[in-house]
Amino acid sequence: MTSDKTNHSQTAAFIWSVADLLRGDFKQSQYGRVILPFTLLRRLECVLEPNKTKVLTAAEEHQAKPDAVREKLLLRAADLQFFNASPLSLGSLSDTQTADDLMSYVQSFSQDAREIFEHFHFEDFVQQLSANNLLYQVVQRFASIDLSPSSISNFGMGLIFEELIRKFAESSNETAGEHFTPRDIVHLTTSLVLTGQEKRLSPSSIVTIYDPTAGTGGFLSEGDEYIQQISEGVTVSLHGQELNPESYAICKADMLIKGQDVSSIKLGNTLSDDQLGTNKFDIMLSNPPFGVEWKKVQKQVSDEHRHRGFDGRFGPGLPRVSDGSLLFLLHLVSKMRDAREGGSRIGIILNGSPLFTGSAGSGESEIRRYLLQNDLVETIVALPTDMFYNTGISTYIWVLSNNKDAERKGKVQLIDASDRATKMRKSLGSKRQFIGDIDQDDIVRMYGDFQGSRNSKIFPNEAFGYRRVTVERPLKLNFQASAERIARISAEKAIQKLSEDMQSKLIEACQSLNPETLYRNRKAFQKALKSALSDNGVSLSAPQLKAVLNALSERDAEADVCTDSKGNVEADTSLRDYENVPLTESVYDYFEREVKPHAPDAWIDESKRDEKDGEVGIVGFEIPFNRHFYEFTPPRPLEEIDADLKDCTDRIKQMIEGLSA
Repeated sequence: MTSDKTNHSQTAAFIWSVADLLRGDFKQSQYGRVILPFTLLRRLECVLEPNKTKVLTAAEEHQAKPDAVREKLLLRAADLQFFNASPLSLGSLSDTQTADDLMSYVQSFSQDAREIFEHFHFEDFVQQLSANNLLYQVVQRFASIDLSPSSISNFGMGLIFEELIRKFAESSNETAGEHFTPRDIVHLTTSLVLTGQEKRLSPSSIVTIYDPTAGTGGFLSEGDEYIQQISEGVTVSLHGQELNPESYAICKADMLIKGQDVSSIKLGNTLSDDQLGTNKFDIMLSNPPFGVEWKKVQKQVSDEHRHRGFDGRFGPGLPRVSDGSLLFLLHLVSKMRDAREGGSRIGIILNGSPLFTGSAGSGESEIRRYLLQNDLVETIVALPTDMFYNTGISTYIWVLSNNKDAERKGKVQLIDASDRATKMRKSLGSKRQFIGDIDQDDIVRMYGDFQGSRNSKIFPNEAFGYRRVTVERPLKLNFQASAERIARISAEKAIQKLSEDMQSKLIEACQSLNPETLYRNRKAFQKALKSALSDNGVSLSAPQLKAVLNALSERDAEADVCTDSKGNVEADTSLRDYENVPLTESVYDYFEREVKPHAPDAWIDESKRDEKDGEVGIVGFEIPFNRHFYEFTPPRPLEEIDADLKDCTDRIKQMIEGLSA
């Protein structure tokens, strides 16, 4: 495997060396837009080579037939999902009219293959190469590269494209990680999703695989390859959608070469324009962009959530606009087959925020609530850091199923694989580590065993739920008409609306009260204040009176409790607190045990109830992954630390003495 990767890297490096020819006439950011389509063209040419003569004979024979009929006959002659009916090849193009010959050659491809080059704006770059007298040299360079399937497998070709895209991204300051996922992560995710699925993969069955963020098709190819390795006679049907036209073109070319029906590979934004809307799939695999905002599609997504609810994709809720990864997860869940038809399995790679971002009642929490209460989450695996080309952050593989095995029903398995990494000899962007075959096998085995251990923990779904209860404390205030407090009255907004004359009268009325008297009962002070206001001809509205009381008051634990006109105790908003009570526990039992001993006068605000179940407290769900795997390391004894400090200070003294000697 390592030597294969080395060969692929060498081939990719040789292909990329075409950039030496382009330097000066093309911007660095344009290198990939020349090199990628030429690489694809050469690969397609090499794949078609064995049956080229048969196709040319058939093209001559069926020349007069209608285009649609002729296309079908030529596809049959090519024995592939595409053909090229031109006698030309890259190696035989004329050196005097290279551009015309090349475009004639490309136009002779079948329709799906022709479209691939349109997404690269290939003709524009051909004309630019021709204008700079570089086209014939570039064509000759690519004609000399052996990209035949006998030399390089489809898997190997995928690695070459990934290497080229990474180089392209580096040269143009783009993000390579948006286009493809490292193969070790792809393989691990696919293995987790397909482990134990022998029944689904029985001979003569049809399995559909879908990736809504298909990139260059890595997940689709890996899923197909995995199934072909472990099963015989299974038909795999691949489906995907991709936003980036060039990644889409590479994915489509890969599917053509594999003999897949490329009509199921779509171009466009999955969130705002789902082009496979009515489809349901057996297996779904995805690595959506991490922490990318969805502001551009906010209107379409919000409209679907509001108008279609659970009949659409986003019924459970919407995450904050700054991170759309949970939208992709909801999108996948909406495409699950009915459990009675065998259900579906999902493998999706997410960053840490979908585990815990958002408090009770938020969009993120409601999405987690929907997933867990519907028993869809099967396993979450924490990956090592520095695994991706464009980021070193912590990432997680979520495995979801709506048809769990009996032993997994109502449970979630958390696997900590953050220590299962091997350092790479040479970093690729932010990717400094990879998960080797042995570690991958161990992770999949932990998943399959479904046993509790240091790195594998099993919880009931409700263990991640809680009720956010509002705890109130009584408002206790003292009042005093001291000069310092009276000075605060004029800062109150409600008072500033009074005329200057009325403000002066108000101040005089307050000054008529004894500045030494401290009132610890609001009603007693209100009575004295109203009398002083009346004596001074001051009439205040309720908001203005409230503003005066606010200025002349301070919190005082020794004061009487403030009550409203009906005698109900008023809550002190500054002392308001919240308690997260586990769903498995009574709110009142928890309150008596955890709150009352510390705040005997506290009470639960029973008006704050959950919208869905009507119970006291708003339900929230979070998965505090790291907390469950935290291992406390006791600090060293003080004597040992003191000894180290003394040793250190002694050495510093010796160094200072040496300098001053």
